[in-house]
Amino acid sequence: METIRNALNAFKLPDLRRKILFTLAMLVAYRFAAHVPVPGVNADALKQLFQSNQLLGLLDMFSGGAMSSFSVVAMGVYPYITAQIIMQLLQPLIPPLQRLAQEGEAGQAKMSQITHIVTVPMAALQALAQINMFSRGAVPVLENFNLFAADTFLSSLATVVTLTAGTMFAVWLGELITEQGIGNGISIIIFGGIVAQIPQRVAQDMSTNIPGLIAFALIGVVTVAAIVFIYEGQRRIPVQYGKRVRGTKIYGGQSTHIPMKVNSAGMIPLIFASSLLILPGVVASYLQFSDSQIIAGIAQGIVNLFDNEKILYWIMYFMMVVGFTYFYTDVIFQQQNMPENLQKHGGFIPGIRPGARTAEYLNRVLRRITLVGALFLGMVAVLPFFVSRLTPMTTMIVTSTGLLIVVGVVIDTMKQLEAQLLMRHYEGFLR
Repeated sequence: METIRNALNAFKLPDLRRKILFTLAMLVAYRFAAHVPVPGVNADALKQLFQSNQLLGLLDMFSGGAMSSFSVVAMGVYPYITAQIIMQLLQPLIPPLQRLAQEGEAGQAKMSQITHIVTVPMAALQALAQINMFSRGAVPVLENFNLFAADTFLSSLATVVTLTAGTMFAVWLGELITEQGIGNGISIIIFGGIVAQIPQRVAQDMSTNIPGLIAFALIGVVTVAAIVFIYEGQRRIPVQYGKRVRGTKIYGGQSTHIPMKVNSAGMIPLIFASSLLILPGVVASYLQFSDSQIIAGIAQGIVNLFDNEKILYWIMYFMMVVGFTYFYTDVIFQQQNMPENLQKHGGFIPGIRPGARTAEYLNRVLRRITLVGALFLGMVAVLPFFVSRLTPMTTMIVTSTGLLIVVGVVIDTMKQLEAQLLMRHYEGFLR
């Protein structure tokens, strides 16, 4: 009730009401685009492909359900997310990028521009890969697609350009939400797509699988509670700033803390792991019908190895998520250069020497708390496997990864609304 009351208070304020309505309008625009199919799509072949390949479900989730209809925004914002991850990982390896990222607002704007430029070729390559993936069946999803034939070159090129433009359109909508709406626009675009699919799936289960629907409701409540608990979990490292005298003024002397989150990697490790697990199977599927028996045999073995119906796939998924959680958390923490910044501003952790000792202490604490977050993300990743084996559900209405995204977006958006309300002397959503 308190949350509803504060939401109504937020809606009464003209500027907040405008932000909320603008965010909803952008989501409606994206949902309209998600129902505009690419010309020449065979709807029946597309439906059969999604029924036979559950790995496409994750990519469909990031596109907000647009991939299952092969719309002009079928790739969603996934190429942009991948480009962001690549740029973050390249910063420690390329010193000019690292210096650019540390140049304040101007540097961040330049990094954003480079990320957008990188997104375009990545979206084009993903469009080609996606079309080839959809053309593997006996009945191709997209007919008359061939970039290397004179009579189909222009139409095929137009399809690739359309899908690339659709991704940039989705990114543009997300950035408009970030600038003029409420919350992180890219995350809200994904959130809107996940939520939009829930009513249809619930209706299907109500007519065919009531026990599965009840099981999902119970598992969903427990999963959401666990996600909130881990998402909000943090270790507060006390920091003391020494007093400094400049002229007649005294600076510093206050105490604060460094909040180190249990799960600071978010959903990124899940994206990494799933992308790497999907790639070998997709590449091998093109080679399993090769004329060479050796190549075809190796390809078939790889396809079987990365079959998501087998427990080995889920064991690899769990281990990769845990590994990528540590990797990504460490990369982001090193980029923040926290020990040096503390020393530069006269801050220190009580009982710990500034400099190298502080860096060792923070790294040790980070690795300890990251273990909990990594194991939790690993369990979130493999939850669908256990659900399909131990409950009446064959698939979850919303995957555990989807629940992680939904809960994270809701919490972040509520915090932004709370900050807006506190500036206007309202009580916030969260206490």
